[in-house]
Parts: sequence; structure tokens; C-alpha cells
Amino acid sequence: MKTMKRIVTIGGGTGTFTVLGALKNAPVHLSAIVSMADDGGSTGILRDSYGVLPPGDIRRALVALSEESEAMRELFNYRFGKGDLRGHSFGNIFLSALEKVTGNFGAAVSEASRILRIKGDVIPVTLDNVRLFARLVDGRVIRGETNIDIPRVKHRPAIADIWLTPNARLNPEARQAIRKADLIVIGPGDIYTSIIPNLLVRGLAQELRNTKARVAYLCNLTTKAGETDGFTARDFLETMERYLGKKVLDYAVFNNRKIPGAIARRYTREGASVVVPPGETTWHGATIVTADLLDARSKKFVRHGPPEKLERLLLSLLAK
Repeated sequence: MKTMKRIVTIGGGTGTFTVLGALKNAPVHLSAIVSMADDGGSTGILRDSYGVLPPGDIRRALVALSEESEAMRELFNYRFGKGDLRGHSFGNIFLSALEKVTGNFGAAVSEASRILRIKGDVIPVTLDNVRLFARLVDGRVIRGETNIDIPRVKHRPAIADIWLTPNARLNPEARQAIRKADLIVIGPGDIYTSIIPNLLVRGLAQELRNTKARVAYLCNLTTKAGETDGFTARDFLETMERYLGKKVLDYAVFNNRKIPGAIARRYTREGASVVVPPGETTWHGATIVTADLLDARSKKFVRHGPPEKLERLLLSLLAK
């Protein structure tokens, strides 16, 4: 019997949701390793009020892989609009309650995975309670993922370094998933707040340096104001290399489709710019892959997709 290939995704937020949605129906075993640094919105309130681990990004990954009914998936994403629960999603509350009932966030994720009948695995990168910190080039320190993600001033100095406090231990399930993987997909997502927080967990970068799987970095379509202002494709690669190590990536994937003018201009007004693929064909051992990865269905936002296009691209890397 032919063994099913295994793909591991690493990231958080909407980027991981997009990749999982694209690969959900592919003939592969999926494992999503998810950042645990989120502390904004509903997630942040639950963390501070009840001492639970952040459920938001985990919830998104669970919903992406769920084979339950549309109603059940919508229920987990449902966000209350008023009253004491305003701003909270049902799924976040559910996961936090499960953590209290089981006494362990890993067990809560496993139980939620069973209830939602997910295809594959959703794995918190760490089960330690950590916070993300950033140091700006002017020496100032910012505490918390949401404060790093959403600047409180219009023009903020560049990020010089980020770290987790306390030092986080790698979830053994994440280690095993990487060791069994055939392809590992990092990103897309905000590089300092969704991607690198995973690489900061002690042991993860080393596992990626030692893996026999192909490792692909799926770069963002645009920069993000306050986080990657003025970044070029090379800047993204150099930042990844700084935290991941040299000659770890096998592929670096960039969109080569032009973003429609009206949408591009709106992003420019918001302080973002389009990421143009690098001129090189290789980067420190990684093959530069360019493809049409823009979801033309979206008339307001720049998104990777549609799912079938992203699926073909990632499966082609698996087959190389």
C-alpha cells in the first residue's frame, strides 16, 4: 500500500487558514503547527482573564480542516456583537473552556479536533505560556504580539529583534510531525508576528535544519505598515534566514501576477507595498519559484488563492 505523503504548515492567522483550505482536499496528510504568541482581541482577553493559552489561531486552523457541517464551522467562527461577550468568538470560548475542563491545552485541541472531525492535525507549537517582545532600532521595547502587529503611531521605527519570554519548549507533537514530513510550508503571514514566533520556540529551527523534508517559504504578497515597511523580497529572505539559519529553505515562493491598480493604490495609501520577486533564480541554496498566486476573486483585498491554484503549486513542490 502506498504511503500518503505528509505536508506540515508552520505559521498562524489567516495565512495558515488559506494554505490549509487549499490543501484540505488534497491526497496528503496535513499537520498545522500554529503560533502561540497571539494576545489580541478575544484571545488576549481570555488569556488575561482566565490564564488560558491563546485559542484564536488554533481555532482558525481547526475550522479550516473541519469536515463537519457548514453550520458547525460557522458556529466556531461566530463572533458575538453585543453584551458581555461582545468581540468574543464562540470557538475561542469553547477552546478555553475545554482547556479548563481537561486541564491541558493540548488535550483541549485534541478534543476539539474530534468534535470538528478535522482532516489532519492541528498542533500548538508550544504548550508554554509565552509573550512576544520586539526591540525597535531606536532601542524601545514593545511587549505583546498585538502591539507589535498594530502600531500605535503612524510612523514607527523598524523592528531590530524579537523574542519570546519565557523561553518556550517545543511541543513534542510538533517535533514528530516535522520528522515525518515530506514537505514543510512556512507562511504566508506577518513575518514578525505569525511566522518567526514559531521559529523562536526552542528546538523548532534546529528540527528544520535537520529535516529531510523539502522546506518552502511562501512569501507575503505585500509588506505591512509598521512591521515590514519598505521590505523587498531579499529583506524577507534575509529575515527568515536570520532566525531559521542559512541553507535551510529549498524553495522561496513569490507571486508574479500584477495586483490591480485600484487595489495596489489603496494598499499604498495604507503604507504597504507590493512584494516583487527577486531577480535571482536561487538564494543561498533555495530555488526561487514565481507563480500567479493572486486570488483575482477578491476586489478589495490582496489574498493568496484561489485554493485550487495554491494547491497545484504546493503539490508540485512536493512532487519535485
